[in-house]
Amino acid sequence: MQEKQLEKAILVAADVGEYDVEASVDELSELAKTAGAEEIARVIQKRPSYEPATVIGEGKLEELNELCQNLGATLLIFDCELTASQIRNIEDETNIRVIDRTMLILDIFAGRAVSSEGKLQVELAQLKYRLPRLMGIGASLSRLGGGIGTRGPGETQLETDRRHIRRRIDKLSAELKELEERRGYSRSRRKKDSVQVGAIVGYTNAGKSTLLNLLTGAGVLAEDKLFATLDPTARAIELPDGRSLLLVDTVGLIRRLPHHLVEAFKSTLEEAACADIIIHVCDVSDPEAAEKASVTLKTLADLGAAEIPVVTVLNKCDKLSENIPTDEKTAKISALKNEGIPELLEKIARNLPQTSRRMRLLLPYDKAGLAAKIRENGKVFTEEYAENGISLDALVDQMLIKQLSEYEITQ
Repeated sequence: MQEKQLEKAILVAADVGEYDVEASVDELSELAKTAGAEEIARVIQKRPSYEPATVIGEGKLEELNELCQNLGATLLIFDCELTASQIRNIEDETNIRVIDRTMLILDIFAGRAVSSEGKLQVELAQLKYRLPRLMGIGASLSRLGGGIGTRGPGETQLETDRRHIRRRIDKLSAELKELEERRGYSRSRRKKDSVQVGAIVGYTNAGKSTLLNLLTGAGVLAEDKLFATLDPTARAIELPDGRSLLLVDTVGLIRRLPHHLVEAFKSTLEEAACADIIIHVCDVSDPEAAEKASVTLKTLADLGAAEIPVVTVLNKCDKLSENIPTDEKTAKISALKNEGIPELLEKIARNLPQTSRRMRLLLPYDKAGLAAKIRENGKVFTEEYAENGISLDALVDQMLIKQLSEYEITQ
């Protein structure tokens, strides 16, 4: 079978002083690699502002055109969002297909979405992004699947008629609303059943899926690539204090994430916003770890999750030579080498809000009905029938703690 050829991409950015362009283009390079493109060159121009017609200046565009011809480039990836006319102007000048950062991320989503909901969300995000850009990328729309930035999990051929796309957007929105309501019911059910949820969040490629696999044997795709996880995965673990925690893996976050792309993250990010505790995974070996951690925390705050307790997990500690101090809300681990996990679980248990407590009890036989309530709402570890009553070691739901306090064995 013939191996699929990588697209030869040139990365282009205009440095107007809004953000660290070098770091952003490095990330763009990782995104391109994840999408299946090979970076053959990068062009960065310092400018006071973006050129309205072509982002970079006229002279730089001529240089870029020459570079494309000399290196045999097949794709130009711009590090900022492009308008329809900018795409058209740059393509007219270079005769090379042009996409921007958002189109690239959406393309990766399209390749990674597994669940029907994930696919619907990606297609909806793609259509919403493409609708105002129809004039500029009409040719690309008619050949979905023809390269990076053009594939989609929905229809194989989209008509460029605006009405058709708007109808499709309405249909997808209605389907997603229905799925959203279903997720809401599931969350309500979990709350009713006193199931506590921990959301694993962090910058893309920090090791979240590796950690979930280590803790639960979930078998989630864990690759050294950006956005290896797109669909939320949930698995239960038992904490050292006997409580169960439902762990939910979420899609990795990324700097300069456009608002409309947050919609494509919605199903997985909602899990973080509704969690009882957030497990924030950081790749501590990354020189930009602090900046990436602040991107994650800012996104969580934007989602309304600022008040949820956070345990910070400093992953990939095996790659460091110096010792990093930790506190009650920070744990050092190596998910790859299975190091530091017992300490992490202890800290998760200590920071997880109390909805139940482990108690040793001696219930008189005339109070046997309480034992049934404990079984129904909590968890019994051991149960023995003695002369003077029922001896229990159990995880007791908060609503029963006061009622049972007189039967607790404290010595």
